[in-house]
Amino acid sequence: MLSSNIKKLRKEKKLSQDKLARLADIPYNTLVKIESGKSNNPTFETLVKLADALKVSIDTLAGRK
Repeated sequence: MLSSNIKKLRKEKKLSQDKLARLADIPYNTLVKIESGKSNNPTFETLVKLADALKVSIDTLAGRK
């Protein structure tokens, strides 16, 4: 699941939610909603920003690799 995978990657990188949100240039509330599964349809732009901030591919972010 996307939400749990983003959370796992964030923790592996030892980043707080606040720090990742700032690195990805997305609102903190957006990241919290994504990680909690309350945002089931984040925009592609948001996913790209998160992948870039975590230094992973979109496939890795989505748990496909």
